[in-house]
Amino acid sequence: MSPKFSVVLLTTLIGTGQGLLVALFAVEVGALFNLLPAPQRPWFYFYGSLLALLFTGAGLIASFFHLGRPERAWRSAAMWRTSWLSREVIVLPAFMGVTLLYAVAHFLWLGEAIATLPSGVTIGATIIVGLVGTLLAFALFVCTGMIYACLPFLREWATPLTVINYTLLGCASGFAFAAAYATARAPPLVPFLATMALILTLLGFAGRAASLVRNSRLRPKSTLQTAIGISHPRIVQKSQGFMGDSFNTREFFHGRSAAFLRSMKWLFLVGAFVLPILLLAAGLAGAPGVAIVAAFVVQYLGLLAERWFFFAQASHPQNLYYQAIA
Repeated sequence: MSPKFSVVLLTTLIGTGQGLLVALFAVEVGALFNLLPAPQRPWFYFYGSLLALLFTGAGLIASFFHLGRPERAWRSAAMWRTSWLSREVIVLPAFMGVTLLYAVAHFLWLGEAIATLPSGVTIGATIIVGLVGTLLAFALFVCTGMIYACLPFLREWATPLTVINYTLLGCASGFAFAAAYATARAPPLVPFLATMALILTLLGFAGRAASLVRNSRLRPKSTLQTAIGISHPRIVQKSQGFMGDSFNTREFFHGRSAAFLRSMKWLFLVGAFVLPILLLAAGLAGAPGVAIVAAFVVQYLGLLAERWFFFAQASHPQNLYYQAIA
């Protein structure tokens, strides 16, 4: 497939925003049960929520650049009963709205008890809003991943690993950013957030490696013979049949060489996983906070390469016919 940079930005930016809100809520729950040091209220949660909103908003803006008729974007929500894209279009603004509400709730400090657990722990409005936002974040991960995983003819995507990896990589980048954010706003929380980012990055590495191994073993169900209806044992295509390009060759083929794809694969494996793991480990071992910040920056750049490769690796069945582009 032909990777659109706007879609690459969309999926990576909103993934980081979702992961960041999950990290903020995890900190609030941990502090509620005295498992983590409580950060300064309301600023840690308030500014963190606004940053999560900034990431998702930037991703939403990026999404409009690959639409043929942006003014008709609202119609994409009409098929929510059958379309995962429509569900994403509905869940994304809902997530953004709850994220804004979470920021406002902390700014106004609506943490007064509205319920008490049997253990005596009090639950405030911020916890309830944060829980709803976290559930919407995971629902959005599922919707985004299923847009691609539900396409059986693109076999590289048609696997549960697609949804799993979208979730793990989004949470990993969100927790990495939260750790970098905490270096300035709440240093005592850095060990927890960096450790979670490290664990999620390792899990994401395992999930992405599993998908690479799986995809390397895929073999086309069709052949050039079945694609054009000719049973001759040896067919060599010399031209695509016309001099210029076409919608088929622009949208369903990336135009890069196999060597370029291999280079991109190793680039994202090192950038999205190996270097962030080393930097996060260094930060946890006592390196200056800049190591944690660098871990997020390097990881996000690596995820841009990972997402480009994700789209480019998917081979549309029509490429069996359009093998040669004159």
